[in-house]
Amino acid sequence: MSTTLATDKPQPQSRKPVRRKLSLPVILLIVAGALLLTSAVRMITGADDITSVGQVAGALELAIPIGLAGLGGLWAERAGVVNIGLEGMMILGTWLGAWAGYQWGPWTGVLFGIIGGALGGLLHAIITVTFGVNHIVSGVAINILAVGATRYLSNFTFLESSGSARKSPPIDPITQITVPGLSDAMKTLNGKHWFLVSDVAGFIGGVVTELSLLTVVALLLVPLTWWALWRTSFGLRLRSCGENPVAAESLGVNVYRYKYLAVIISGGFAGLGGVFLAEVASNIYQEGQTGNRGYIGLAAMIFGNWMPGGLAMGAGLFGYTDSLNLRSGGTNVHALLLLLVIVLVLVALCQLYRKKYLVAAIGAASSAVLLVWYSLTDEVPSQFVTAAPYIATLLVLALSAQRLRAPKAVGLPYHKGGG
Repeated sequence: MSTTLATDKPQPQSRKPVRRKLSLPVILLIVAGALLLTSAVRMITGADDITSVGQVAGALELAIPIGLAGLGGLWAERAGVVNIGLEGMMILGTWLGAWAGYQWGPWTGVLFGIIGGALGGLLHAIITVTFGVNHIVSGVAINILAVGATRYLSNFTFLESSGSARKSPPIDPITQITVPGLSDAMKTLNGKHWFLVSDVAGFIGGVVTELSLLTVVALLLVPLTWWALWRTSFGLRLRSCGENPVAAESLGVNVYRYKYLAVIISGGFAGLGGVFLAEVASNIYQEGQTGNRGYIGLAAMIFGNWMPGGLAMGAGLFGYTDSLNLRSGGTNVHALLLLLVIVLVLVALCQLYRKKYLVAAIGAASSAVLLVWYSLTDEVPSQFVTAAPYIATLLVLALSAQRLRAPKAVGLPYHKGGG
């Protein structure tokens, strides 16, 4: 007679919470909800400029370099390499793009800017992949090297041509396009200040009015990245290097090659973001022009959970807050305080439903503080407006930290045959 012990009974398996990916329908739903809330806040506060055509166009222009830097970080980290050196690669792209652009034309400058960033990526790959140096140390070194190298080279190039080593001569602008008819119609609708309709018109008008061809190229790189990394065998092999390089090596994948390619492509994206700042945003190179956008791009990538769609949302958010500096910043940011109050209340209710009482309490307390601030003031100080992009970076990362899932082998040393 067989005896069944208590320990022989199958133990119930603990279920891990299912993490929903930011698919296209989810992203569109989030964008629609944000647009509804923003429209309601605009009607309540009277701050009509927060969804104007000019505001949206400025936000798009400022979001592009952040998004390109984020795409660079995405390519590198999906292959298992942390790229803190994005800021330095952007600086190299900005300087080389401006240097070539004012001499041989803007599109030649774009090519040189990509090459400059790619060279920074190649250096990062040699240091981290071949020699196994800590990725953070290498990235910080590249950032410092890029600042010193461009400052030194400016003394031999820009000093004679522009009279200052801190800026380049003017660069010819890249062709801009405006959709005739649609642009004027959207501006007219936006000026009516109707609920939701005018806000949608403002967003559409912002992307069809005086749009640089380089902006169009940058926007197309987001779906192209998604297709390359998630719909091709090349992308599958590259992502396997960031998840389990030993297993990838056992299946015949040349891990070193894919890591090198990913980091070089990463630098190329960052360089393109840098040259965008020089040729589209200002038509001139200036020292310190990148303004830490490489780091903000890295934050946008983390916010997007290492996915192109979420990254684009993060870059758009950071670009929008950055653009508030250009158009009645104090008034606009004051109106957005009310929007932030509503968002924090919704977050608190969501966390309360999930029985996460501490997080819900923090969200409710924060919303109460911001509501008091909004009620007692008419506009926020200019210093706060300047810091808005960086504050948004911290808030977004804090709110999204619980759902993040980085590639498993990112930042870990790898040696061929080490498995």
